Amino acid sequence: MGQYVRSLLFVLGQALSTLVFAPFCLVVFPLPFLWRYRFFTQWNRFNLWWLEMTCGIHYEVIGRENIPATNAIVLCKHQSAWETLALPLCLPPLALVIKRELLWIPLFGWGLALLEPIAIDRLASRKAIYQLLAQGRKRLEAGRWVVVFPEGTRVAVGSKGTYALGGALLAERTGCPVVPVAHNAGECWPRRQFLKRPGTIQLTFGPVIESTGKSAAEINALAESWIEKTVGEMSHQGALCS
Repeated sequence: MGQYVRSLLFVLGQALSTLVFAPFCLVVFPLPFLWRYRFFTQWNRFNLWWLEMTCGIHYEVIGRENIPATNAIVLCKHQSAWETLALPLCLPPLALVIKRELLWIPLFGWGLALLEPIAIDRLASRKAIYQLLAQGRKRLEAGRWVVVFPEGTRVAVGSKGTYALGGALLAERTGCPVVPVAHNAGECWPRRQFLKRPGTIQLTFGPVIESTGKSAAEINALAESWIEKTVGEMSHQGALCS
């Protein structure tokens, strides 16, 4: 019962914070991107703090020394909604690759749109690749990072989805380096589950993968190998969430 109440309190706080932040979309809309970005990522900061207060979920960042000084493409494991909250607070201004339907969510979609994500139509694979390459190049040229979840959707702990080539292809076409990211957020915040388990999430940044001279398939394979190996090592260390 205690776990249910704590999870309910988090959801209520998340909903209330969305209601509070959403009206400011009209106020900050004319402001430069960086101002809008810094304002709305305070919503992320609040929700991670509230998650810690209500559900006892902490996190630690490993491998900060692997984050390059220049912008890059992040290929990240996707287990939970947690990583979409945490990554904008751990990296310079970034653009998340998301399904376009998220922009249609009342209130939440307003704020998300002001962060200028890369919204793709996942039902049209060819069109989605074109959108990722075209919009991704623009974001990179603007100095932003691009975060791609190559598995496309959240996968359960212990499972692995198919790593799509989109993010690696963007790296091949632009020459931008790739930073692989592994974590075990699904142990504390499982996909499609209401209840959250207290514990410490590990978010690990891997060594940079230089894209120059490599094909998209090679980049993708290197990122997949490192991510899955690291996630597996986290699991073998024993559950950090209880």
